[in-house]
Amino acid sequence: MTNIIAVTACPSGVAHTYMAAEAIERAAKAKGWDCKVETQGSIGLENELTAEDVAAADIVILTKDIGIKFEERFKGKMTVRVGISDAVKRADAIMEKIAAHLKNTAVTD
Repeated sequence: MTNIIAVTACPSGVAHTYMAAEAIERAAKAKGWDCKVETQGSIGLENELTAEDVAAADIVILTKDIGIKFEERFKGKMTVRVGISDAVKRADAIMEKIAAHLKNTAVTD
């Protein structure tokens, strides 16, 4: 099973941070994938990703409109950077692109 983790943050740290998190989780679950999203909003980090979450992740999705705190955690992981509005409005399309990429990079026997 594909395991997705994400971090969402927006310049104002309010609505879009949480709307993007919900959209990513919904789109990943619709594909049958596990997904955990950390939000870095105006009230700080919520649903913080653990070292175990990061280690188990196949793909990391980061919003790119504002710097993500502790981004070094994801070094060496396949990372997708998306705009916060794309995460909100186009999460399904983002998951389709990830699925196509995973299919093309899958190791076959």
